[in-house]
Amino acid sequence: MTSTISSYLILTGLLGFHCEIITVSKVSVKAGGSISIPCLYEPPYRNHVKYLCRGRYWWFCSYAVKTNQSEDTRKYSISDDTNQRIFTVTINDLEDNTDDTRHWCAVEIKSKKDVRKDFQLSITEDMPSLYVDQQKITAFEGGSVTVLCRYKYLKVTKWCRLGSTCVTEQTGSIGGTTVTTNETVPNVYSVTMSGLTTASSGWYWCTNGDFQIPVHIMVHELTSTTTEKITMNTKTARTLRTSTQPSFKPKTTLPKNSIKSQEGGESLQDELKSSTTVMIVIALLLLLLLVAAACFGWWMIRRKTNQPGASDTTMGSDNGSDPDLLYATIHHNKGQAAHKKQNRRPDDSVTYSTIVLKDCVQQGIEPTDGSVIYSTVKTRKKQHV
Repeated sequence: MTSTISSYLILTGLLGFHCEIITVSKVSVKAGGSISIPCLYEPPYRNHVKYLCRGRYWWFCSYAVKTNQSEDTRKYSISDDTNQRIFTVTINDLEDNTDDTRHWCAVEIKSKKDVRKDFQLSITEDMPSLYVDQQKITAFEGGSVTVLCRYKYLKVTKWCRLGSTCVTEQTGSIGGTTVTTNETVPNVYSVTMSGLTTASSGWYWCTNGDFQIPVHIMVHELTSTTTEKITMNTKTARTLRTSTQPSFKPKTTLPKNSIKSQEGGESLQDELKSSTTVMIVIALLLLLLLVAAACFGWWMIRRKTNQPGASDTTMGSDNGSDPDLLYATIHHNKGQAAHKKQNRRPDDSVTYSTIVLKDCVQQGIEPTDGSVIYSTVKTRKKQHV
C-alpha cells in the first residue's frame, strides 16, 4: 500500500499535476459586469509570485496579471493576502466573445512546474444562473450577516468556506460561527451567519452543484466608535421602515442584531435623502399653486369692483330761438339712482358742474361785472290735462 502511494506521488510530480491551489470551478456572470475570484494556496508559497493566466489550455494560456507587476490594468487586478494565504483576481468589463473561456490561478515556482488551478467563466446576456447582490460584505464581531444566493434554475445545495467545511442542512457551523439557511423565498437561498468573530473573515461560496459564486466577508473588531455608528444606523433603518412602505420584493428579514454592509447603509441613506427631496419639491409646487390662485382671485374681484357702471342721468341741450341762451334738459333714472344710493359713499351726494358761457360777439372776453356768473334754475311743473 505504501509503495502504491509513493509511486502515485512520484508520477504526479513528474507529470506536473498539482492540487495545491483551491478555487471555484465555474462562475456565471452577466456581460459588462465584473467578478472577483479567490485562490487559496499552501503555506510554502506565501512569498511566491502569483498570477492569472487566460486560455483554454494551460500550455497555451497568456498572462493576464501578476503580483510583481507595478500596477494593475483596467481589465485585471490582483491582490495577495499572505495571512489568509489567498490571492484574489478581479476581472472587469466582461465580454461574451473574449472572456467566456477558461482561466488559471497560478503560483510561480522556480526550477519546477508552476502550481495552477483552472476555473471557467460563463458570460450571459440574461440573468446569471447563480449570483449574489454583493460579493464583498462588511460586518462586526458579535453581530451577524445575511447573504442571499439567487439562482435561476438549479437550487443551491450548500454553503462552504474556501478551504474549509460546508453546511448542507438548515442549521450548522463553520469555524465556530453558527450558520442558518432559509429557502422560503422562491429562487433565493438565504444564509445567515451569527456570532461572528474576526476569525470569521474570509471567502465563502454557495453552489448548486454546477455553478459557484464566491462571497468575501470582512469582520471588524468592535470598538466604542463602531458601536455608536451601529446604533445610529439601526435607528435610521427602524425609522425608515416605520415611515415608508417598501414595494414588494422577495427579501429575507434580518435578525435584530444583524449589521448591514457599508454599501447597504449608504444605499439606505441615499433613498432617505431622495424621498425627503421629493417631498420638499412637491410641497413647494403646491404652495406656488395656492399663491397663484389667490392672486388671480384678488385680481378678478378688483377688476369687477372697478368696472364703471351706467349713468343714471341723461342730458340734452337746445339753443331754441335765442342764440344767446342755452337750454338743458336733464332726465333722472330713478331705478339706477336707487341702486346707487345703497352703495354710495358720503361724497357721492355732491354734484359738480361747469358752465361755459359762449358769446358770439365777445368770445374769449370775461364779463365786465366780474368773474362770477350767476344762474337761476326754475322748476316747471307739468300741467295735468
